Amino acid sequence: MERLWGLLQRTQRLSPRPSQTIYKRVEGTQQWRLEEEEEDREEGAEPAAHFCPMELRGPDLGSRAGRQNLGLWAATGRRAAPYLVLTALLIFTGAFLLGYVAFRGSCQACGDDVLVVSEDINYEPGPDSHQGTLYWSDLQAMFLRLLGEGHLEDTIRQTSLRKRTAGSAGMAALAQDVRGALSSQKLDHVWMDTHYVGLQFPDPAHPNTLHWVGEAGKLGEPLPLEDHDVYCPYSATGNATGELVYAHYGRPEDLQDLRARGVEPAGRLLLVRLGEISFAQKVASAQDFGARGVLIYPDPADFSQDPHKLGLSSHRAVYGHVHLGTGDPYTPGFPSFNQTQFPPVQSSGLPNIPAQPISADIASLLLRKLQGPVAPQEWQGRLPGSPYRLGPGPGLHLGVNNHRVSTPISNIFGCIEGRSEPDHYVVIGAQRDAWGPGAAKSAVGTAILLELVRTFSSMVSNGFQPRRSLLFISWDGGDFGSVGSTEWLEGYLSVLHLKAVVYVSLDNAVLGDDKFHAKTSPLLISLIENILKQVDSPNRSGQTLYEQVVFNNHSWDAEVIRPLPMDSSAYSFTAFAGVPAVEFSFLEDGQAYPFLHTKDDTYENLHRVLRGRLPAVAQAVAQLAGQLLIRLSHDHLLPLDFGRYGDVVLRHIGSLNEFSGDLKARGLTLQWVYSARGDYIRAAEKLRKEIYSSEESDERLMRMYNVRIMRVEFYFLSQYVSPADSPFRHIFLGRGDHTLGALLDHVRLLRSGGSGDAGAASSRVAPGLGFQEGRFRRQLALLTWTLQGAANALSGDVWNIDNNF
Repeated sequence: MERLWGLLQRTQRLSPRPSQTIYKRVEGTQQWRLEEEEEDREEGAEPAAHFCPMELRGPDLGSRAGRQNLGLWAATGRRAAPYLVLTALLIFTGAFLLGYVAFRGSCQACGDDVLVVSEDINYEPGPDSHQGTLYWSDLQAMFLRLLGEGHLEDTIRQTSLRKRTAGSAGMAALAQDVRGALSSQKLDHVWMDTHYVGLQFPDPAHPNTLHWVGEAGKLGEPLPLEDHDVYCPYSATGNATGELVYAHYGRPEDLQDLRARGVEPAGRLLLVRLGEISFAQKVASAQDFGARGVLIYPDPADFSQDPHKLGLSSHRAVYGHVHLGTGDPYTPGFPSFNQTQFPPVQSSGLPNIPAQPISADIASLLLRKLQGPVAPQEWQGRLPGSPYRLGPGPGLHLGVNNHRVSTPISNIFGCIEGRSEPDHYVVIGAQRDAWGPGAAKSAVGTAILLELVRTFSSMVSNGFQPRRSLLFISWDGGDFGSVGSTEWLEGYLSVLHLKAVVYVSLDNAVLGDDKFHAKTSPLLISLIENILKQVDSPNRSGQTLYEQVVFNNHSWDAEVIRPLPMDSSAYSFTAFAGVPAVEFSFLEDGQAYPFLHTKDDTYENLHRVLRGRLPAVAQAVAQLAGQLLIRLSHDHLLPLDFGRYGDVVLRHIGSLNEFSGDLKARGLTLQWVYSARGDYIRAAEKLRKEIYSSEESDERLMRMYNVRIMRVEFYFLSQYVSPADSPFRHIFLGRGDHTLGALLDHVRLLRSGGSGDAGAASSRVAPGLGFQEGRFRRQLALLTWTLQGAANALSGDVWNIDNNF
């Protein structure tokens, strides 16, 4: 370079009339103008050639003019060189910024706290694949194409025809068939876990009974229970006698209202309607208010009134367990493996009063005998000829003779190992057992699960390699309160809370085709929204599911998102194990699917309720679940919206603000929990900014972020209560005195005149004690330090923690 520059300088000195190019400021403008001034030192010299930046011509060194031009070119180049370099740097910087922006567009940080992946994310194919790089759009198209080759409808039909009650010979045969179906696919591991659990069944030799009671207390005429196979598993056994009272849905507020109207539920049998809350919650509330027994019936008002739609027969009763919890209630907190020694305890969620389902016909007969005040308008049902009085009425005698049986149940597993993070599991499962035909209850979910296994196996053969492991599970014992899944969680909790990323449930997926609901953890809301925009509506041509749900309601999450209830199969994953979970459901508009948990839950009835759209709706669920699995197993950064919990905390704790004056009058304050709330929000924002400014190609850094993100749900399990005493330790979804709901119930006693009954139903404490300052301080400490612990854990290493306590 120096030799070349020297040659140019020497050539310039040989030129007798050099040209000088000068930059001058032009008056009245902000621009710089290039002017050329020629200084002729010899008369008659040829004019120098003008420098043109658009065209550079090499000088003719063989002539004097050429040498002059070369000198001009060299001088001009020397003076313009800094500007050319600056121009080049600007072009390079611009190109770099454009490339960086494009790269950041493929990062999973998008919006405020939402973690998503754009379609330019690539996925490396397997070593045996002859394809090029796989992008999100490629994987999506491959998944949809392969899923369409399945036979969902046939699988649903065949499964619903098989008898598969937990512990039966039919279930054992189905379990072997499902395991064989998984073994025939391209999975890395297939295995089975067997648990020995205590299940309750009716005693054929001593069926449950219901009798009128005469004035002298003697048993009178029996009321016929049309189907002795319909019962409430885990009901207390024995006899209960008392006057009958109508208690609407049996919610705590219903029983409070009943008492306020002068009808005392204590010491009586309660007649309650199906719906609003689970069987177990109805019985628990009745027990808390001192009732002696519960009869549960399906009211026609809670089902479709359209004469063109199918309805439940008036002589059908509805099955439902009454354990206020999940898993085997006779080994609470322990896995029910064979030969395991258990302490002589049982779940606190087992009721102490008997319960029995009855049909609408028997309920109508009972209501006609009731006296007392007429029920309020909102309590009125549609039983013909029934005035719906509150009671009390004639005496009844309920006898429940169910018996406990030690029963083997089997969960079946299939796994596709992840390429980069095989020790992180994305779990999807479906209940396999059913009381009755169970078409909607479990046949649909089982069929979708098997189709997803087949589809993902085919994708593996076509070059698909997930970053994280996919774990497919067929559960047993679901109709008894998610027994199979809870026992598995109890057996492997120490592993799963470190490795399970998300649980996706396929249970109760198709109960209609009008509306769509997702019962889910807040961490998954943003991802669900993104996937809904990419799945076609099964009943509105040309629309996506997202467009369908926002058609009449622009607040899509208010329309779609629901919290996980205890009777959801996904509940124990979140409330017990601290794993974010989701359960999807297509429903009828405004009315429940009438045949769930009955002997009429057949393939034919489900097909008729959906007006022939069962295959399309099941396919939509499979598409939704499958694309969710692809994103969760493949995104470099887990698409879990950890910032969402900041909104949840604000909303829930905001409910306490209205009581701040009452607490202040007692010398109490909520300041500590407010500080913990602020620390969590700041920690989430700090992590979001760290992720946004990081390099996605840094595998070590991405894994560190993923570990922090996937454990956010676990952070909300209170570390200050015993899992054996309070298995559902989640402070927002759980059950016990450590939860935010229990704290709110307790604080409300400041304005309810000291009655403790309302709070008792949710916190399971003795009613009638009123507000207690000591209990409040303990509840506040449990909530505050669980929330503060979540904030500290989200901050990362101990040297990164910066809280305001």
